[in-house]
Amino acid sequence: MSDLAPETGPDGRPRPRYGEYATPEEQRARIQQPDATFALDAGITAAPTAQPAARPGISDSAMPGQAVPGAGPAGAAARRHPVDRIVTIALLAYGAINVVFSVISFFDLPELATRALQILGSSAEFTNVEAARVWGPIAAVVLVIGYLVTLLLALRRLRSGRLAWWVPLAGAAATYIAVYICLAVPLLGDPAFVEYATTR
Repeated sequence: MSDLAPETGPDGRPRPRYGEYATPEEQRARIQQPDATFALDAGITAAPTAQPAARPGISDSAMPGQAVPGAGPAGAAARRHPVDRIVTIALLAYGAINVVFSVISFFDLPELATRALQILGSSAEFTNVEAARVWGPIAAVVLVIGYLVTLLLALRRLRSGRLAWWVPLAGAAATYIAVYICLAVPLLGDPAFVEYATTR
């Protein structure tokens, strides 16, 4: 028997070469599922290739691997609570602006305290400068850390589709309590502030 003569298969027919007896379905199965080659050679019908089920709301023209707009968790969350998303982002933006200006003021706390005394109607000058130069930057760092934690928590809730508008408010309240404690240390150590507080 020459090398070009076909061998006889289990069914008595010459074994096909280069797919001459294969149906179009079998040819596609060989291309899409290399593991189906053995099954076809053994005379077993290859199982049809499972096609991905179409998801509701997604166009059939979307190719596998393509991102469908609004199909992810973030898109679903935006559709579920659009007002909450807008309010939360607006509060976070306002908080970021406030943090920037507050941090600048805290690094010059002696000048800020002197201006505060003048606004309160006192002619005295702030004298606890050394303590203010230490606790001002500490208050600034506490403020920045508090804002970053609040930002991460709010974004996490937005991505998961849960209400998040209250996170910036609660985060600001908790952060500023800690900041005011830091500012109170140099202010209550200044005689002018103590006098104003006790007389008023």
